[in-house]
Amino acid sequence: MGGAMAPVREGHADFRGWQTGYRVSGSLGGDKLPLVVLHGGPGCTYDYVDSIKGLANTGRAVIHYDQLGNGRSTHLNDKGPDFWTPRLFLDELENLTRHLGIDSAYHILGQSWGGMLGAEHAVTRPKGLRALVISDSPASMELWVQEANKLREKLPPEVQATLLRHEKAGTTNTDEYNKAVRVFYDRHVCRINPYPPEVQRTFDALAANPTVYMTMNGPSEFHVIGTLKHWSIIDRLNRIEVPVLLISGKYDEATPATVQPFKDKIKDVRWEIFEHSSHMPHVEETERYLKVVGQFLDAHDQKR
Repeated sequence: MGGAMAPVREGHADFRGWQTGYRVSGSLGGDKLPLVVLHGGPGCTYDYVDSIKGLANTGRAVIHYDQLGNGRSTHLNDKGPDFWTPRLFLDELENLTRHLGIDSAYHILGQSWGGMLGAEHAVTRPKGLRALVISDSPASMELWVQEANKLREKLPPEVQATLLRHEKAGTTNTDEYNKAVRVFYDRHVCRINPYPPEVQRTFDALAANPTVYMTMNGPSEFHVIGTLKHWSIIDRLNRIEVPVLLISGKYDEATPATVQPFKDKIKDVRWEIFEHSSHMPHVEETERYLKVVGQFLDAHDQKR
């Protein structure tokens, strides 16, 4: 992985008069195909998946970008549920690959919601997509909520009671609720405590502008009352034709049951479970994560 540090450049892509803020680590146009990283949320920033830029040290350009609505991209706090849709983010992704001139050949890595978005992209069979990594993502939100409830039942009783009380009362923006949520997150979202700085930056950005997350998801990872509540891609997965690598952590809120449909229904698929990780193996087991992802992408770099 050594050698000179990969060059980094930042920029903005015009998207319908708004701006998508992006960063390219490494040089576009090398022998290896570029990797576009789709962050989670919806409504997070790319800070917490920053470590994936480590792949740029192997000669692969790695593109991070903030999806519309947060971070370095245009914030649109006055937009409602009809605006914030998977289609919007698919269009933004397609616009970015065109803007960067990579739409003829590229890879995608999506983490959490980003993996859902990556799967949505793959089922459209875009001509340039060569391989897809779906990291810590559910194939359906109803499965996700079912599994989250099972994980909640293993929390200390007083934590469960606090969560339920605030959810029923609609007071999920209180410190008491947030502290109870943190107990779940420390078990199933990121097991490094305190959170690494890049992870904390994303949580801070989400707290500063929760518009997209609250609209599409809801107040927490397990209290899903937003527009994605009934989202599923299970019945469309057979349309994915590119090779797929599934990743999840042993303690992940994306439990095996939420990931299994991807394994069952995608033609060319393998699944790697990270034994010492929850929802962020790219943070919790960075070195192994970069090795596993790097080897998978190396195997599918042919321009086809």
